[in-house]
Amino acid sequence: MSNKNTKIERELPVIPLRGLTIFPYMVLNFDIGREISLNALEEAMLNDEVIFLTTQKDPEIDDPDEDDFYKVGTIANIKQMIKLPGDAVRVLVEGVTRATIKSVDKEEGYFKAVVEEVVEVKDDETETAENEEEAKEIQALVRSLMAAFEDYINIGNKMSPEILISLSEIDDYGRLVDTIAANIYLKNDKKQEIIEEFDVKKRLELMYSIILEEVEIMKIEKKIALRVKKQMSKIQKEYYLREQLRAIQKELGEDEDTSSDAEKYRKKLKTLKAPKETKEKISKEIEKFARMSPSSPDSAVSRNYLDMIFSLPWNKETKEKLDVKKAEEILNKEHYGLDKVKERILEYLSVRKLSKSPKGPIICLVGPPGVGKTSIVKSVAKALGRKYTRLSLGGVRDEAEIRGHRRTYVGAIPGRIINGMKEAGSKNPVFLLDEIDKMASDYKGDPASAMLEVLDPEQNKGFVDHYMEIPFDLSKVLFITTANTLDTVPRPLLDRMEVIRISGYIEEEKLNIAQKYLLPKQIKENALAEGFVTMDEDVMRKLINSYTREAGVRTLERTIGKVCRKVAKKYVEDPSLEGYDVKMEDLQEFLGKEIFKYDLAKDEPRVGLVTGLAWTEVGGVTLEVEVNVLKGKGEIVLTGQLGDVMKESARAGISYIRSRADELGIDPEFYKNTDIHIHLPEGATPKDGPSAGITMALAVISALTGRGVPGDIAMTGEITLRGRVLPVGGVKEKLLAAHRAGVKKALLPVECEADLDEIPENVKADMEFVLVETMDDVLKEALI
Repeated sequence: MSNKNTKIERELPVIPLRGLTIFPYMVLNFDIGREISLNALEEAMLNDEVIFLTTQKDPEIDDPDEDDFYKVGTIANIKQMIKLPGDAVRVLVEGVTRATIKSVDKEEGYFKAVVEEVVEVKDDETETAENEEEAKEIQALVRSLMAAFEDYINIGNKMSPEILISLSEIDDYGRLVDTIAANIYLKNDKKQEIIEEFDVKKRLELMYSIILEEVEIMKIEKKIALRVKKQMSKIQKEYYLREQLRAIQKELGEDEDTSSDAEKYRKKLKTLKAPKETKEKISKEIEKFARMSPSSPDSAVSRNYLDMIFSLPWNKETKEKLDVKKAEEILNKEHYGLDKVKERILEYLSVRKLSKSPKGPIICLVGPPGVGKTSIVKSVAKALGRKYTRLSLGGVRDEAEIRGHRRTYVGAIPGRIINGMKEAGSKNPVFLLDEIDKMASDYKGDPASAMLEVLDPEQNKGFVDHYMEIPFDLSKVLFITTANTLDTVPRPLLDRMEVIRISGYIEEEKLNIAQKYLLPKQIKENALAEGFVTMDEDVMRKLINSYTREAGVRTLERTIGKVCRKVAKKYVEDPSLEGYDVKMEDLQEFLGKEIFKYDLAKDEPRVGLVTGLAWTEVGGVTLEVEVNVLKGKGEIVLTGQLGDVMKESARAGISYIRSRADELGIDPEFYKNTDIHIHLPEGATPKDGPSAGITMALAVISALTGRGVPGDIAMTGEITLRGRVLPVGGVKEKLLAAHRAGVKKALLPVECEADLDEIPENVKADMEFVLVETMDDVLKEALI
């Protein structure tokens, strides 16, 4: 298209406009307040009332420079000027034509510019086109632009459709584009693009693309507005219905307002970080609750349920202390010994620090009572910086204690696992499951089986309580269980736990524990000043050995407490006391005569009397096996409340003796004319297990041959019919018991050699350990 344009240079005053763009043929009024603009306006009024208007790039600038406004603008005629209150002036202008700034001067207090005006020759566009093809293209552009502008008007509803009629009467396409640009909402940078386009065809294309983009945006805006309006209508409807419901409830005299409570629950649900399915189920429960009458019994059930749900730590976690050295200090400060437990916890901490994995091991601490299993778990929680919660499983018979009761039952409550999480108030506490071996099953279910899901790191991520009926994540909990024995723990449950065995304390350990922990604790508990009661090492050893006999230190603590109470009585009677040093002679006064004597083991030989070693729930003990040989008919009498396994072990030993009678120097016919009575003292205590096999066999051989067995020898091991000695458990506890009883030599199965690594050095120094493979080895070492 060939416009015959003419370029004319003129010198005109310039006003930079803030947030406005003037197009040719556009009539607009605006206010002027800046001094440079007022000076420019005054100059224009003196010279033909013509001014150059351009747009400021940043409207926030009060004192613009030459580079702060665009170089292409519009020459305009000033039609009217009105003075406003103050120094401001309102001006009415009409755009004439585009122009480009060639040079700018700001010497007289306003901008004066030499501008190049482009005057378009008004020819018939279609007739003066260079060719028919270009003319058709322009016509198509104009039609498309008009159609798009019509869409813009129809969608926006912001301007009168009559404008389309006035636009259709415009023959000048350049003016058509400028008029459309002046009548639609565009950002200043888009308007400036249109101002700077002198070519009419390109201006048509540019305007068409801008209109199409605006139409698409307006369609999206309309869609959003409709959606918001619909949502608002729904909210208003719900509000209206709730108000009606509230009014009805008030008329019925129902003061409690479930709808307001339901609204509180809805707000809590929005802040709850839980899986989508869980939130949906809770939402349904809230809506169900909102529809209930406050006087309905189900309303209280639903309210209790929702209160329970929102009291759980769905997204509350305590920040872990992953400082291994600090944790080790805390564990060592609060507990003496228990090295395996401490080592395992520090390993766990180290792995957590490296991997950031939330899964924790399921640890089971197994050992006799009073060795500190429960108390060290508190120290573990402190060392990790986690919350601590405890659940005692002793005597739990009902599965619902673990999993909760279904809400269909009256008075239903959640299980003790979920209650423990609620009390902890954290998603990652240290959870102690105490006395896991004391659970029992009956017609109400098997709670041990219910624990399988709780103690499985692969399953407990979605633990479902019967009361809640929605999954709760237990995978971040560090579960630690305690037990005295593993015999009563089901195999599948045991398989899920990492067992750490804690042995009974030796004398040295008890001494340290008593001096560092128990004595200061009992002094404080009996309201005495710190360090008021003192005991030297010999007195404490006497107290440990002569007044207590246990694997742990509970009785020792009670005995020390008794001593402190006696001292407290003396202090009350004589307030001048500044302290009390407990002597040997005080022990008998405070505690009475010695209860136990550990120097029972004598080295003189004894016929038919052998010391065995046994393991019980309270640690290791020494066990005397007595055998009497009587004239009779070959009967075997077993007394002392022996279990089936122990009786079978005794009979196996006698069968071995019969097979080796000649070699042992025993009458081969002894089983026909001799009665053998085997007795284990403390007849009221049940005894079972195969580990006394070699002890009973040796005692029978000793009684039949008349050969003695030294009193300072003790032994343990299972016997076979062929005289082989098989390994047994609890070796460390048994040897500690032997050491306490003054035994000098202990016979052990050869396969128990690895267990000797756990024996303390002072025990090894005091005792001789002999590993035996067959009964012949036992006879060689023990039978005189």
